[in-house]
Amino acid sequence: MAEKKPTGKVPRDAIRMLELPRLPAAIVDSFKALIDLSGTVSDALDECGIVGVIPAAELPPVNPGKRIVGPALTVRNAPRREQIHKAANEKLNTMGEAEAHNLAEPGDVLVIEGLTGCSNLGGQSATIGMRQGEIGVILDGSIRDPDQYRELGFPVWCRGYTPITGKWRLQTVEINGAVRIAGIQVRPGDLVCADDAGICCVPREQAALVLEVARKIDAGDTKRKSDIASGVAVADLMQRKYK
Repeated sequence: MAEKKPTGKVPRDAIRMLELPRLPAAIVDSFKALIDLSGTVSDALDECGIVGVIPAAELPPVNPGKRIVGPALTVRNAPRREQIHKAANEKLNTMGEAEAHNLAEPGDVLVIEGLTGCSNLGGQSATIGMRQGEIGVILDGSIRDPDQYRELGFPVWCRGYTPITGKWRLQTVEINGAVRIAGIQVRPGDLVCADDAGICCVPREQAALVLEVARKIDAGDTKRKSDIASGVAVADLMQRKYK
């Protein structure tokens, strides 16, 4: 496969890697098959001693009812120091998430360490990301154009909405480096699992271990649900070890 070519939207040395390290498809597909996605993965992360969960109370979904599993394609934004009026008049746009869209492969999750109060992602940018095969966005910060995301059916988790553009207020300083999302470190290629309840960030090197534990939890929950539905007495349910 030919090497990806940057667009020049951000300096080349700000792009830490052009290709994501990727997990085997079988592992990703097995996470997708978990019934209670974020709850099961959260419990598995606890058992593995990994801190990697962000509740939806902190980063709620724009489009409820969606669930995604895929590798993190990361962007880090920082505040700009230039005078906003001057930047707007001179059209000095330093938002660079388009560079991440350019590098995206189908199935990637765009993960942005951003700013709150101004937009880190607009509807047109999200449309490009969706066209490139991105399956969703996790954004520690604000977006604008929420109706466009809903019309697209494009899953996004963020801190809220704003009409204020980030073009003159923020600068993309790094692509595919480590980011912090609600206090959780996410590195490029880490596995992101998200649904209505929240977001789980699974370190790539430990994904197989977390999956093994999650499968056991998933099987136990499935059996317990079956026992509840079949009328097993509460006292018996409390005595049985499911996971």
